[in-house]
Parts: sequence; C-alpha cells; structure tokens
Amino acid sequence: MAGTKWHDLSPGRRRVIVASAALEGALKAAALADLARRPATEVNGSKTLWALAITLINAAGTVPIAYFIYGRRPSS
Repeated sequence: MAGTKWHDLSPGRRRVIVASAALEGALKAAALADLARRPATEVNGSKTLWALAITLINAAGTVPIAYFIYGRRPSS
C-alpha cells in the first residue's frame, strides 16, 4: 500500500479513513477536555505527560482510551 494516492483508494476505504480520523480526533478532544478540567490530584501521573501523549501519539484512539481507563482516579 506504500505509495498509494488518495484518489487511487476505493470510496469505501476513503470513508473508513475519514471516519477513523474523526473518531480519533473526537477521542483526543474529549480526553484533553477532561484532563484540563480535572484537578491534578485526580489524575494518575503527570497531567503534562498525559496531555503530550494524548496529543502526539496516533494509535487509533488507544491513548485517549487508556487515559479514561488508567489516567483518572475515581472522584470522591
């Protein structure tokens, strides 16, 4: 698939790529918004490192999902 141009892709593949990118963006936005509102005492680890990981790592939504599962402490 290396060297494949956008116009060479089938319409179905294009839709999958666009939908995946939209989902990734929505997950990142939700995770960053939650991280910004949450006090540091309710975050496992550094808020700065979580923000960098959420923003810079593109892994099909796994980092934002990992933040929601492992990065947040239960609210009291």
